[in-house]
Amino acid sequence: MLLVFGLTAVFRTVSDGTFHCPHCGGDRAYRRRSGRRWLTVFFVPLVPLWRLGQAAECRTCRRRFPVSALRTPTAQQMAAALPAGMRAAATLVLRAGDPSDGTARARAAATVLGYGEPGYDDADIDADLELRAELLERDVARAGAQLAVEAKEWFLAQVVRIGLADGPLGDGERQVLHRIAELLGMSRAYALGVIVMTEGAAR
Repeated sequence: MLLVFGLTAVFRTVSDGTFHCPHCGGDRAYRRRSGRRWLTVFFVPLVPLWRLGQAAECRTCRRRFPVSALRTPTAQQMAAALPAGMRAAATLVLRAGDPSDGTARARAAATVLGYGEPGYDDADIDADLELRAELLERDVARAGAQLAVEAKEWFLAQVVRIGLADGPLGDGERQVLHRIAELLGMSRAYALGVIVMTEGAAR
């Protein structure tokens, strides 16, 4: 009797979701696939051999990518990160100044609304002021990861204007602004230039 041996790869789906497909260039559904090499007899997988690892397979173009591709934010995630980041940055700079000042709070609310956070108001400001700094800084850093250099400059300038709404910047506000710039991925010298330029324009 003639036996026909061979090798084949068998993949199974371990999870699914939406990711930014590097080939399609947009948000697509994906399957996270785990593969294993099998010994076949008459083309039937019988003996499991070595594991082939995992890959993310785009359901549209059918291409497979390393699972690291799943770390790239989707357009929906990026759209959510920007208003959340501005909301967090506004809270940090308000807290460093006078969080009860009506002018500063109004400026913060208008800025956050302009960044796409609908219905942001005084009650939201009060709630955000109770959050831990670590949580707020995380949201700023997430936003910074999505922004081009020019957009980071504009973002920081907007936050500086919130700090200036209740008067000249204090030392605490300056320290927080430099921390926000650091979280955005800006150098200290670059941040200082943006802060000074924004202060000058406000006079």
